[in-house]
Amino acid sequence: MALHNPSTSGISRRRLIAGMGAGALVAGTGGALLGASPASAAFSDRFGRMFPSLPPFGSATTQMRNALVDMARVGGPMDARDPMSVGAQALADLQQHSVNNPDNFSIPQGMTYFGQFVDHDLTLENSAPLGTPVDPTTVPNRRTPALDLDALYGNGPTGSPQLYDSADPAKLRIESGGRFEDLARNANGTAVVFDPRNDENLAIGQITAAFILFHNRVVDLVRAQGTPAAQVFAAARQLVTWHYQWIVLNEFLPLIAGPGVVSTVLNGGRQFYRPEPGPTFIPVEFAAAAYRYGHSQPRPSYLVNSTGNSGGNPFYALLFDAGQNGSADPSDIRGGKRAARRYLDYEFWFQFFDGQVRWSKWIDVRHSTPIFGFPLPPPPAGSPGGNLIARDLLRQLTFGIPSGQRIAAAIGAPALGAFNFTELAGYGLGLDANTPLFYYILKEAQLQAGGGMLGAVGARICAEVFIGIAQLDPGSYLKVQPGWRPTLPARFSGQFTMADLLTYARVDPASRNT
Repeated sequence: MALHNPSTSGISRRRLIAGMGAGALVAGTGGALLGASPASAAFSDRFGRMFPSLPPFGSATTQMRNALVDMARVGGPMDARDPMSVGAQALADLQQHSVNNPDNFSIPQGMTYFGQFVDHDLTLENSAPLGTPVDPTTVPNRRTPALDLDALYGNGPTGSPQLYDSADPAKLRIESGGRFEDLARNANGTAVVFDPRNDENLAIGQITAAFILFHNRVVDLVRAQGTPAAQVFAAARQLVTWHYQWIVLNEFLPLIAGPGVVSTVLNGGRQFYRPEPGPTFIPVEFAAAAYRYGHSQPRPSYLVNSTGNSGGNPFYALLFDAGQNGSADPSDIRGGKRAARRYLDYEFWFQFFDGQVRWSKWIDVRHSTPIFGFPLPPPPAGSPGGNLIARDLLRQLTFGIPSGQRIAAAIGAPALGAFNFTELAGYGLGLDANTPLFYYILKEAQLQAGGGMLGAVGARICAEVFIGIAQLDPGSYLKVQPGWRPTLPARFSGQFTMADLLTYARVDPASRNT
């Protein structure tokens, strides 16, 4: 199932350039897509609510904050208790060490980090104090609520020249890590990217580098097709962005929400995410709860590549190892480092149908043990301490997010009962009957979908928001050209996947081996 209008034919390069919305591309705009309305008109720079009439799941008391932090403690109900002592290779290769943290044989391990890349395209919030209620409509979102790759492109060649090749400003900067591509870096090793989060770990840094190579090759394509010089960047960005939107809506979203839910929302319409007629916003039920399902998917360790270590041996790396702090080339996948072995062999990360793909972990309440020690920036002023998962839970209080049970009732979905949350009853706060949405959607995925994808509430929230922001974005293919289909080479006609993007970027297995 593809998200398009089958009654509308595909579009040529000429029509793509001419049909970018309200007007054609104009020289001197810094590569802006004039089909997209100004952010002040089309997009809100604040968050909002999807279920504004529902009450918060609980009160922001000290007892509640302490309970949420305790739920996320090492060894607590959200820790998979991975046997870290067996080492990175055994954790990556041997299922016997994953009894409490099963592999998800539906979602490749690279999709965890593609999902993070998408998140950084949609939201950036770092000001609301954790565990203290605030009105989300007053909280800034420093990204446009659209699948527009603003975290990649910044403000274009004119507004963000540091991101672009000074010898060819239509292209993004890219460097070598010693063997394969790496993000451009300053002398201190800091990546030259618009959003520093896109170098948080090796995987997202490499995916960002792949998107840069993809864009640069598309620049070559549109030039070869005779696009006027002043329009090359904007035409390339449009083509890249539409293919990225296609991947999000037609590969990624069906994997996490299920093709049935995606089809229901697409064909039956959005029922709960309806920001119109006002500007588009990202709801906190999505940003602070449902879409944070991805924190349950990282593996405790990875087969990063097959020949990166000395002697041409495989590079296995932990998700995070505090013992590697200070190392120039740590044996974990933290970001901000350059070394010849720090690259991805993408056949292990995305589905190339060659039998090599490795898998993410279940979507469930159990998180890989290393994530509880993952280094984090300081929280906003006035926030309690806590690891990544504790911060996720505290955000349920920050934004007054309803319980999963109340949202299930509101959308007519089968709700989990208090008996499904007996591990929370002991806190004496009613969390088993009014469960924080973040925790609820993880347990829901575990019980309703076997950990393979989101359950009813999580899937509906994610499907409505992703489809909604695409339908409401004046520059998206769903809005500008609903019948558009991918035009770049693909393994399956009329489709386009991450494997196809990586192949066009020439970082696929065949290109790596030439």
